[in-house]
Amino acid sequence: MQRRTFIKHSSLTALSISAFGSLFWNGKNYEGDTPTTTDILGPFYRPGAPLKTNLILRGSKGTPVVLKGSIFKEDGKTPVSNALVEIWHCDENEVYDNTSEAYHYRGGQKTTTDGKYAFTTILPVPYKADPKDESSWRPAHIHMRVSVPGQQDLITQIYFKGGKYVETDKWASAPQAVNRILDIATNKAGQSEVVFNVTMRKEIPLDKKVYEKVTGLFDIGDNNTVEFIKNDDLLFMKSNGQLRAALKYIGNNTFEAGIGYPKATFELQKDGTVKVAIQRTIDKTMYGTKVLKYN
Repeated sequence: MQRRTFIKHSSLTALSISAFGSLFWNGKNYEGDTPTTTDILGPFYRPGAPLKTNLILRGSKGTPVVLKGSIFKEDGKTPVSNALVEIWHCDENEVYDNTSEAYHYRGGQKTTTDGKYAFTTILPVPYKADPKDESSWRPAHIHMRVSVPGQQDLITQIYFKGGKYVETDKWASAPQAVNRILDIATNKAGQSEVVFNVTMRKEIPLDKKVYEKVTGLFDIGDNNTVEFIKNDDLLFMKSNGQLRAALKYIGNNTFEAGIGYPKATFELQKDGTVKVAIQRTIDKTMYGTKVLKYN
């Protein structure tokens, strides 16, 4: 794929693919050329989690589970070796470890030569995102990020069939999540086991100079700022000191997160000023101007 020109070209690169796509059952698992769908980053991602495969803490009362699978290229068949797979989730008490150096229930590993990964952890539980809002319950879920050169970094979540709040959660119940609501089975060793195979997508490569233009601090008014930070081939969006979203480039000077929002479209002015329109929802957009760059 030829490198896209970020500022000059405005045509939107067509990357929209059905959540149901061209998947088929080969007798053992699903194969196909439909990329695994994305989900929101959530407010609790921490870069730099240690490489470890067993996340269970001593004395934990959570239900042990093995999460395993394979990472494939965009054809859904070719395994990806040495891909970095990171997962993170809450503990059995609905708590994320957001501060400790131990990175509890956070870990990463590199895939084997045949593209396989496997974590031993506990099943997370549902939690209330806003203690004052009874409608904010999220179903049990595990966050995942997969990073590999030449493929678009994947940010996603997996849910569990029959799980409480799956049908009422706006992300778990979205059509894009249909193939990420997974069975909890019992393997030959008697362990609870969840299998999640991932199909990556090709990235739209962007030159380093593009990221130099769009990274930095943007004033969005009312003494509020939004910060954009490059991380691999993703653009992290940070507000109030917390990572809020991971955006991938989709063309037309636009980066998109999760299941469509937020969406950031950048515009380079003739005087060198960089402006951004951040669409938070279908009917809510914020506008900002770059006030601090990093290089």
